[in-house]
Amino acid sequence: MAKGKAPAIPEQQVIDQPFNDLLSERYLSYALSTIMSRSLPDVRDGLKPVHRRLMFAMNELKLNPNQAPKKSARVVGDVIGKYHPHGDVAVYDAMVRMAQDFAQRYPLVDGQGNFGNIDGDNAAAMRYTEARLTQVALMLLDGLEENAVDFRPNYDGSEEEPIVLPGGFPNLLANGSSGIAVGMATNIPPHNVAELCEAMELMLESDKDVPIKDLVKIIKGPDFPTGGILVSDKKDILEAYETGKGTFRMRARWKKEELKRDQYQIVVTEIPYQVQKSKLIEKIAELINNKKIPMLDDVRDESAEDIRLVLMPKSRNIEPELLMESLYRNTDLETRFALNMNVLDNGLVPKVMNLKDVLQAWLNHQQEVLVRRSTHRLEKVKHRIEVLDGYLIAYLNLDEVIHIIRTEDEPKPKLMKKFKLTDVQAEAILNMRLRSLRKLEEFEIKGEHKELSNERDELEKLIKSEARQWSKIKKQIADIKKMFGPETALGKRRTKMDKAPSITIAAELDEALIEREPVTVIMSDKGWVRAMKGHGLNPADFKYKDGDRGMFVLEAQSTDKLILFGTNGRFYTVNCDKLPPGRGFGEPIRLMIDLPNDADTAAVLLFQPDRKIIVAATDGRGFIAPSNDVLAQTKVGKQVLGVDGKTEAKVARYVEENDDHIAVTGNGKMLIFKLDQVPEMSKGKGVKLIAAKEGGLSDVKTFHWKSGLTFQNATGVHKVTDAKGWLGERAQAGKLPPNGFPKNKKFD
Repeated sequence: MAKGKAPAIPEQQVIDQPFNDLLSERYLSYALSTIMSRSLPDVRDGLKPVHRRLMFAMNELKLNPNQAPKKSARVVGDVIGKYHPHGDVAVYDAMVRMAQDFAQRYPLVDGQGNFGNIDGDNAAAMRYTEARLTQVALMLLDGLEENAVDFRPNYDGSEEEPIVLPGGFPNLLANGSSGIAVGMATNIPPHNVAELCEAMELMLESDKDVPIKDLVKIIKGPDFPTGGILVSDKKDILEAYETGKGTFRMRARWKKEELKRDQYQIVVTEIPYQVQKSKLIEKIAELINNKKIPMLDDVRDESAEDIRLVLMPKSRNIEPELLMESLYRNTDLETRFALNMNVLDNGLVPKVMNLKDVLQAWLNHQQEVLVRRSTHRLEKVKHRIEVLDGYLIAYLNLDEVIHIIRTEDEPKPKLMKKFKLTDVQAEAILNMRLRSLRKLEEFEIKGEHKELSNERDELEKLIKSEARQWSKIKKQIADIKKMFGPETALGKRRTKMDKAPSITIAAELDEALIEREPVTVIMSDKGWVRAMKGHGLNPADFKYKDGDRGMFVLEAQSTDKLILFGTNGRFYTVNCDKLPPGRGFGEPIRLMIDLPNDADTAAVLLFQPDRKIIVAATDGRGFIAPSNDVLAQTKVGKQVLGVDGKTEAKVARYVEENDDHIAVTGNGKMLIFKLDQVPEMSKGKGVKLIAAKEGGLSDVKTFHWKSGLTFQNATGVHKVTDAKGWLGERAQAGKLPPNGFPKNKKFD
């Protein structure tokens, strides 16, 4: 074939537009399509388009709970052929998830056959499985034939599909949803329907605006189909529901089973949501083989229909709580579920809603559905009443009506004119069967007419009165609450609430995993730190770099935690077993923590749980902080004392249990006042302890008045015999310190 020139492109097909603009327009179209037609659920029915089309197609196939199921392939074929032109695998996967009782809190599809399991095994091919709708699904579909929602043409215009389902079940929060769109995502956990209904009843009953904190007292948190234990702090749960974003901390449920000879085993009966049991067991086995969990000897899977993972400890002396805490840290026996209630508001606008907004959106949708269904029913009732009025006229004038029908070629206009009938009434009379002309039928028509007239009046009142509408919706919610109440198998709460383990248990776990031995922590003035084995070492034997000197020396255990207080007001945590050995000069502390270059170490303490620490800055401000609140989990530390460019953090000391007074030195003076004048806070700037100028505060010490105030100078420890001379109120200037007080104005 001879080569020829490429055909010329007509001018009308050439787009003269910058490539960036073209790319932006097309990418925006793709993004909007992904957000609205694929990834984000509608807040009204809680469904994405694929799930909505699946349920609509199954409804069209009459796959009700009381009917025999049909092959899943038939359902998927109808969905992709009529409404959802995507791959059959994706549609079938969506259908499978709707049938899995470990994935859906209230399944929408009743699956027959292999629909997968919690181990992560896939479902059987769609040609082998069968499916039908559940009762919950029928509640979502109820009203489709009554003009409850709008319909739109399908992708090729040959069929019609609903834009949204009537949604007579709070599906979004009940079953949750997850999806990733372009530039946004959604992740909503399942909840207990009875709690949702009770919360909405409170919203409807209250005349005032109900705060979310009152709703959270009812809706305690997610209710996952796999159960488990929710150990998130109540403040975190409230904040998540108030903002629509947050994290829920989930743990597996376990119990201790006693064996012979004082032995025991741990049995895990519930695992966190969306965790595959097979992968969880593989992870535990891997940790055992790699000796990452020295307390655990073996793991066995004895699961049948229920989950039963058996964990065998190496010794009966091991505390089961410590063993489980170790597994929580290293496996998916503890997970975090990220809440992101990003939904489509009225099917159009993506929006992050809080708990109350989601509940109110569902209530508003139910009101709209109720009005539309009532209006549709009212039209049907009025039409039937009109027909019955015509029948009654015909019965009253039966002979004349029959005569007109027999003698007239066009009886309809004659009847309408003679008896003042409407077109509908005349047509109904002409279509009346002869068998309906018996006398009994007249009484039945009058009875039906009376009933429909009463129904018409009630419907008209309902449509006009918003109060009646909310009363009707409240009754609907009460019925749902009764159907899925806590006494029912499906409605009973599965996820229990519990407190997170105390920091003491975490500390005990660290000790259990680390060989406990005495160490001496040495830190130089330049920030070089090391840990030498043993206690009672001679400080004269410690060596430092040229120009450096000792700053802190602490005797500790290898299982202890070191907390460093920076001049920037942050606390940093370092495990003593992670400190470099005592040979040489150690390593810079800045390699272990993210201490800024413009900050230094103000104090070094050994962490002691459930204690109190007094912190103070150079401007004389300070407060008492719980020791548990200063423990940092990351290298960046934890901001506790608020400082600015003019002030620095200066002091951090433990407060003894019996201490009742506090001594402060600053600007060359000393002040003593009662300790209860200093507030207890988790973080902040604190209050003025002494009237010190910028950089004036030197030291702070708490003491018990009966024991007396002591300080240490070059000659030894001295006690202030009469401390009343310095006794005053907080924030005063103080007086000159006693004779012999150290020149650096520090107590030791």
